[in-house]
Amino acid sequence: MSDTIELVDKLLADLKNIGGVEACIAASRDGLLIRATMEKEQLMDSLSAMSATMLGAAETAITQAEKGVPNRVIVESEHGKLVVVGAGSKALLIVLAAPNAGLGLILLELEKSAKKLKDILT
Repeated sequence: MSDTIELVDKLLADLKNIGGVEACIAASRDGLLIRATMEKEQLMDSLSAMSATMLGAAETAITQAEKGVPNRVIVESEHGKLVVVGAGSKALLIVLAAPNAGLGLILLELEKSAKKLKDILT
């Protein structure tokens, strides 16, 4: 189990090293926090839960519209960006980024990390 925790922590640390990324969270599909690299610890649990809810709602909406399954949910505001990506059937990855962060590299690395997290947790 400690090997799994170390692998998830390394994955999150690598993601956080990408320019513009401020925080990373690994959570279960039902919104329970797995691990995080975030300064505001009091936000981790609620952010995990709300992000899982957003991704679940997006999956329901887009599936009912017969447009497949969404790859990610992106929320942009004046103060930053939130990206939520599924990592298999058990988990998801959440990234908070600076408002001026370019999403190209972040999305590319997030997809790779989601596949790694899926493999770690299976």
